[in-house]
Amino acid sequence: MAEDPRFGRSARHLHISQPALSAQIRKLEHMFGVELFRRTSRHVELTAAGESVLVEARKTPAAADPDHRRSGEGLSPAP
Repeated sequence: MAEDPRFGRSARHLHISQPALSAQIRKLEHMFGVELFRRTSRHVELTAAGESVLVEARKTPAAADPDHRRSGEGLSPAP
């Protein structure tokens, strides 16, 4: 989503459905307690909080592993 703000295209790139991607983003927003994307009917962009999360996420070893990203691991809040 950060590289291509179109939900459908981003979902295809991740090999998941658009509703699944939207649900994962909502889970992340709930987990962090902030809005990560500003959405309008015509536009989606990262918020300042989303930019911060993206910078930190790109530093993690999992960010370099496409199989880990595709599986959606780590997107659910810890119990």
